Amino acid sequence: MSKQEFKSTSPVGQVRISGAPTPIRRMTTSQQVYNALRDRIVGLELLPGQSLSRVEVTDTYGVSQMPVREAMQKLAEEGLLVIFPQSKTVVSRIDIAHAQETQFLRLSLELEVIRRLALTQDRSFMDEIDVLVARQERALEAEDMVEFSALDHSFHRRMCGLIGVESLWDLVTARSGHIDRLRNLNLPDPGKSASIMECHHRIASAIRAGDPAAGEKAVRDHLSGTLARVDDIRKRHPDFF
Repeated sequence: MSKQEFKSTSPVGQVRISGAPTPIRRMTTSQQVYNALRDRIVGLELLPGQSLSRVEVTDTYGVSQMPVREAMQKLAEEGLLVIFPQSKTVVSRIDIAHAQETQFLRLSLELEVIRRLALTQDRSFMDEIDVLVARQERALEAEDMVEFSALDHSFHRRMCGLIGVESLWDLVTARSGHIDRLRNLNLPDPGKSASIMECHHRIASAIRAGDPAAGEKAVRDHLSGTLARVDDIRKRHPDFF
């Protein structure tokens, strides 16, 4: 691996239209290594079954072994790495059962988020949502899938933030490594990215119209696509499972 710089991909009750700025927190070296490795695992730069050398990681990021050990241990706890003591560390295979559990959690959260946003009286926040959708459309037109995926994350996280449950989105995201790898395998499929955009438009339209039933239907359609194609994905990438 060549030398790399750290880079982060992650930009109940009343809806929070505004509030205090989010505090800037300094990340530890361990957290930076964790973020960088996790991004590469979820983004399939580091493939399921691939060996990962602690020495090589320390050299790549120019850090000591302690933060690398801590980062790799955290990734192992999330099920993204498998550490064989005194032997080797490998990127885990994709766990379908884990992906299904995470999908259940995310669906439960987002159905309630959409319902509350659709039922709120003040929908001035829709300008912000519309900007995110428009930016994602431009990324799709430019065939910039990295930006497209980042804006997809921002779209859902921001809606959770509007009702004050952004931390719950972060909890779901922290255990989403397996389902996110499935999505990234599915994203290049013809029509997948266009389907995502269609669902985002439907979600935004349902909130604007104050129609929770339409919003919930759009969320179910949006979140069901990848797991519905899991057998096909597994056939095309058998070594990843």
